[in-house]
Amino acid sequence: MIRAILAASRPISWVNTAVPFALAYLLDTSRFDWLLLFGFIFFLVPYNIAMYGINDVFDYESDIRNPRKGGIEGAVLPKSLHRPLLVAAGVTTLPLALILYASGTTFSAVWLTIALFAVYAYSAPPFRFKEVPVLDSVTSSSHFALPALVGATITDPSVGPRFWLAVAAFFLWGMSSHALGAVQDVVADREGGLKSIATGLGARLTTRLACAGYLISAVICIALPFPGWVVGLLGLGYAANTARFLDVTDETSAEVNRAWRVFLWLNFATGGVITVAVLFFLFPPQ
Repeated sequence: MIRAILAASRPISWVNTAVPFALAYLLDTSRFDWLLLFGFIFFLVPYNIAMYGINDVFDYESDIRNPRKGGIEGAVLPKSLHRPLLVAAGVTTLPLALILYASGTTFSAVWLTIALFAVYAYSAPPFRFKEVPVLDSVTSSSHFALPALVGATITDPSVGPRFWLAVAAFFLWGMSSHALGAVQDVVADREGGLKSIATGLGARLTTRLACAGYLISAVICIALPFPGWVVGLLGLGYAANTARFLDVTDETSAEVNRAWRVFLWLNFATGGVITVAVLFFLFPPQ
């Protein structure tokens, strides 16, 4: 059961939520302490168990029709494990969230509350934001941008304009990433009776919007001082990866899975470089 729950949490994607918190925290405080480690662990495992676990339970009918599910891109758990998965999401997330509430500021509490609400509302009824085209991409992106806002405000609520530009770029990157992921599932989602930005706008337009979003996000970062421009240059890789499928159709949308698999590994390379760049910026060699 534990193995199944962890598989449902998409371990390959854990860093996408934990690292934004940690880097924002370091940029704000320039220190390694227990709160950095605690928040990193919270957004690494429990947060992802809740986010992806709730999604897998309420998307079960679509997932069993989706050939790419069942591996690193998402587990398909039998219905007998759905209740334990939801229990695990609550048990691992809520108690630790209370510690973050108690240790943070009013601003970080607001961002954390919105983050937890978005995790639930994205997949679970009566909200099901994931079935409202465009709002689905907005909500999905918030899953990754909000941990950064929690990290930046948990000890000091004030943030500078450059940070807000960086968050805007990251949020646009998140929307583009969700849209790209939705394209590959157009056929499965329609067969399962699900709506998404890709089923609503079509595979081709959604892919082109995702590519444009990646480009704008990269340009914003390039305009920022180091390490922002390094992030922007790396961001161009996401646009290039997506541009290969600008002429995709609904019928050939499953081919975009090739871009999605590149995206998954690109995250590790990009995240590694960004982490080193930020640490070099904060703690330059003497």
